[in-house]
Amino acid sequence: MTDSDHSPTVRLRRLGHELRRLREESRKTVHDAAAALECSPSKISRLENGLTKRPDVHHVRKLCEVYGVTNEPFIEALVELAREAKKRGWWAAYSDVLTGAYVGLEAEASSIRNYELALIPGLLQTPEYAAEIIRAAGVREPREIERRVAARMERQQLLVRRDPPQFWAVIDEAALMRPVGSREVREAQLRKLMNTSPLQHVKLQVLPYSAGPHAGLSGQFVILDFPNPIDRSVVYVETPTDGLYLEEVEQLRTYTLLFQHVCATALSVDASIAYLSNLIDKL
Repeated sequence: MTDSDHSPTVRLRRLGHELRRLREESRKTVHDAAAALECSPSKISRLENGLTKRPDVHHVRKLCEVYGVTNEPFIEALVELAREAKKRGWWAAYSDVLTGAYVGLEAEASSIRNYELALIPGLLQTPEYAAEIIRAAGVREPREIERRVAARMERQQLLVRRDPPQFWAVIDEAALMRPVGSREVREAQLRKLMNTSPLQHVKLQVLPYSAGPHAGLSGQFVILDFPNPIDRSVVYVETPTDGLYLEEVEQLRTYTLLFQHVCATALSVDASIAYLSNLIDKL
């Protein structure tokens, strides 16, 4: 993965947002758009929600016509966006183990704010720790475990590329105290966390038990921001069966305030590194 990679996932979201905006401004319904394309309303909804993996450029042109768009340069920009959205990201090679839109969004983010209650963030895991977590999730086939670990390590390349995102992680002490694997696996994982301190674009804080009950006890979440202001921020909340993508203004505000709260409750960056060093000494 290189810094010149662009995420088709983000392009799909942007295209969908623009097409929905144009439809609403023209006062057309989803059923109107579907009738014009001679397709089902669900296909229009999928397109507007960024769920159509390979958008048809002819459909984009037709919808612009239906919505009364006459600005040719703007239409061409949308068509080009549709073409870009058809390209495959590096994660396509791991489509058997990476599902959903999250990795594509993560790859394009300019800022990633991650709060973890039970686990080390995936972008900071060692291969050995990742393998233990994957096994604990019920995966038993060695080949699949290997593929999942490889995909996770590939994701981590975004932190060392030429234009890395700002990554801010707050980890509850429960995740650090949980015995995962052997002593060697735990020590290697803790040292990896400590080794993030020289990276200016990575900030790590530990939220200690001594903080008592706090707002983050409801569970982990990730806030993704993007370099282009027209791409709305998104909150990702993982569940046992699926992932939720929250984009409404009030939802974003709620999770932004929640992240600010856990940051204020957590140890400082320097104190967090000292905590990790002390934890290694006690292993």
